Amino acid sequence: MKRLTGFTVLVLLMLIPIIIQANPSVYPLGTTIYKPEKCWNGFTILSSEEGRLVDMNGNLVHLWKGKLHHPNKVFPGGYLLASTAAWVHGRQDAVEIQVRDFNDNVLWKFNRWMQGKANEGEGKMWLSRQHHDLQIKGNPVGYYIPDSKPLDISSGTVLALAHYNVRNEKINRKVPLVDDVMYEVDIATGKIIWEWKAAEHVDEMGFDAAALEAMQNYKTEPRSEGDGYDWFHQNCASYLGPNKWYDGGDRRFHPDNIILDSRQAGILAVVDHESGRIVWRAGPYYRDAEDKKLGWMIGPHHTHMIPGGLPGAGNIMVFDNGGSSGYGLPTDFAPDGQMVMRRDHSRVVEFNPVTKEIVWEYTPSSSNNPNSGFGHKLYSVNVSSAQRLPNGNTLITEGAQGRIIEVTRDYEIVWEYMNPYLWDSDLPFIRNLVYRAYRVPYDWVPQLPKPKEAAVDAGPNYLFTIPAEDGSRPDFGTEKTGVWKQGGAQ
Repeated sequence: MKRLTGFTVLVLLMLIPIIIQANPSVYPLGTTIYKPEKCWNGFTILSSEEGRLVDMNGNLVHLWKGKLHHPNKVFPGGYLLASTAAWVHGRQDAVEIQVRDFNDNVLWKFNRWMQGKANEGEGKMWLSRQHHDLQIKGNPVGYYIPDSKPLDISSGTVLALAHYNVRNEKINRKVPLVDDVMYEVDIATGKIIWEWKAAEHVDEMGFDAAALEAMQNYKTEPRSEGDGYDWFHQNCASYLGPNKWYDGGDRRFHPDNIILDSRQAGILAVVDHESGRIVWRAGPYYRDAEDKKLGWMIGPHHTHMIPGGLPGAGNIMVFDNGGSSGYGLPTDFAPDGQMVMRRDHSRVVEFNPVTKEIVWEYTPSSSNNPNSGFGHKLYSVNVSSAQRLPNGNTLITEGAQGRIIEVTRDYEIVWEYMNPYLWDSDLPFIRNLVYRAYRVPYDWVPQLPKPKEAAVDAGPNYLFTIPAEDGSRPDFGTEKTGVWKQGGAQ
């Protein structure tokens, strides 16, 4: 046997990481698992680059055209609440908020938050600067609620999460901020009737001296007119809506109050609509007895109170992304004191907001399908969401991978969809990303016929089949037809 030279060994050692990290060139896309009798069946609206509506078998049944921002929300009658992307001089800022009908006619629009540099050429343009969330008051979280009322755009209020630029020396003495603002627009007049700015409430957020010092360590100058230090990075804004806590006398949970989360700080909070003060909070440190029950919330998304009429009503649900976030004392991996909390997996958490006891949780350890020997590690370092369905299932958007699953209370995956639509972007991390997905009943889009529902069974992850000579594939789990298992043929 010929001995390996030192050079050959070195080359092999260099190749091992490449081999280990190699990715397949083809992935299963569309609906890969579907058990109709266990699902809450309906249409699913994707918040990707366009307004794509798919059925349970993954067929594209409708498209609202043009590049849209996030999130997309469908309302009874086949209406879409969305916004147009993007102001190129901002940081994920939409140009205009819109309500469209099924045929893409714009029925209502808003862009008069402020003016900014035009996308093309000289001059200024009006902007909404909306990002990450928006909703119409009366539907607290923008997804299906029993007895939902038809959409009325002649009156009412739109809540938008947006940006503005400001300097605040308590947060950073050197660099201007791109701060988060929530504003309400009166639909009939188009006038802004309420606003709340995050930087003005930094003293209510519970930061210690080390965290405030860490914020001062940010030194990168803005790249454009709408850029700046994204110190808070708010990911959601939802009215609490009617709930049992307020009915029982807890004024922190007034239906008009708004729940939010911060990706950078790892904070969940409720803002009192009348006073503007933060009246309930989880984090940022998760050290006290109540917060310890929750554990760190790292880079959270889509924090909301489950609406009345749905299983778990009154509990708070959040997609806790993991990755890194938080401010504090410097560490070996965060010498500037920024991004000091770290965890390499995501979880979906449902908890009682009064006691902070976890009621239900979906984690990598619970995400094993009981019918399979292998589970999927839930991990999306950005975007993502979770929706409680009327049958008690939860629709989870693992957004960075473009993977959407419906899971039962017992953690069985009864529907899985892999987004096949690629973004028109040069950014490699965009790929098939889905910001959020919402399930709505078929009759919310009366322009479409109810689709056929056909079960899809991809089989357990550890099984694969050898096609027969005629190209057909044998049934899974049969001994005679070439089914293989890890370790050899069975």
